[in-house]
Amino acid sequence: MPFYKKMGSIPRKRHTVFRKEDGSLYREQVMGTKGFSGMQSILYHHDAPTEIVKSELYENCHLEYEEQTDLCHRHFQMNQETKHGDAVSARQFVLGNDDLIIGVAKITETMDYYYRNGDGDELLFVHYGSGKIESMFGTITYEPGDYIIIPIGTIYRVVPSDEETKFLVIETNSWITTPKRYRNAHGQLLEHSPFCERDIFGPEKLETFSEKGSFEVRTKSRGFLHSHFLSHHPLNVEGWDGYLYPWKINIRDFEPITGRIHMPPPIHQMFEGNNFVVCSFVPRMYDYHPESIPAPYYHSNVDSDEVLYYVEGNFMSRKGINEGSLTLHPSGIPHGPHPGTIEASIGKKETLELAVMIDTFRPLKVVKQAHALEDSKYKYSWAPK
Repeated sequence: MPFYKKMGSIPRKRHTVFRKEDGSLYREQVMGTKGFSGMQSILYHHDAPTEIVKSELYENCHLEYEEQTDLCHRHFQMNQETKHGDAVSARQFVLGNDDLIIGVAKITETMDYYYRNGDGDELLFVHYGSGKIESMFGTITYEPGDYIIIPIGTIYRVVPSDEETKFLVIETNSWITTPKRYRNAHGQLLEHSPFCERDIFGPEKLETFSEKGSFEVRTKSRGFLHSHFLSHHPLNVEGWDGYLYPWKINIRDFEPITGRIHMPPPIHQMFEGNNFVVCSFVPRMYDYHPESIPAPYYHSNVDSDEVLYYVEGNFMSRKGINEGSLTLHPSGIPHGPHPGTIEASIGKKETLELAVMIDTFRPLKVVKQAHALEDSKYKYSWAPK
């Protein structure tokens, strides 16, 4: 989705001589997706990005999933998660399949190393906290409600400015972009899109570090974390241009689509990747037909699993759900509002809820470690009292 952007100093023509003040050459790097057929940017480094002085295997990142259990609705109380650390070590994954993994990170420390995901894009949703993300493309500040897209291969670190930051984390082995139906043939967002280019922000400042020393970059790839040590600073980019770079958009800039009767979930869509979509539920006016039922109707997820992460507000169709709750409603069985919430919604004018929904088109598996946070009675919460 990102549009053309340029930061720092670059030569007039690509793949041509670009010299430093001492006469030596900057090192050009073409960074792109889908071979040379996808989105790309060209970066100019003080030192070659291939220069490493030490390489070693850091740790195994494979997740251990539970054995198949009964098909049912699940609720994980992620507000009770106690694991914390930096923006990578604090990640507690709950669900996953061959396309993506989903979890949270309670960040209490600044990374003393740099990180890159070599398998795919990352989406970081800021539940609370503020700070900055320093990357090879420049610095992005973050605040509550920000969705931050980190493209595959981007070297970065997270520096929180508050005592604690909490992210909802999606790691995927594909790209993450905006819905195709909201873009024209040239990639521009159309008038009926619930957000536009004015709502999207790339790096705000390019900071170039040319000092020498020992710097660690941890690279996640092939199910493992690898350590690469450089003798130069990893954020040594003098300038870059292109379409591939980190960007953010805030959930509060999503303009909800409403109607006279209840609208289907795709109207809430904000992003898409390979075999999944991400939607935003934001404060909005309810349906305005005189006999409308604002609560969602019961529906069957015939070919998708539905995940909801509850951010803040009054979750109109759910009971026993708190901020930070994460629910899984799997394909194969119907789900819908809890008893009494349909009747209670009639005549209501608005909802003030804020939530993130992830629909996957292949079944999700539950990580074993998530059992400690599960509300095992949730699957029976539709039964008559």
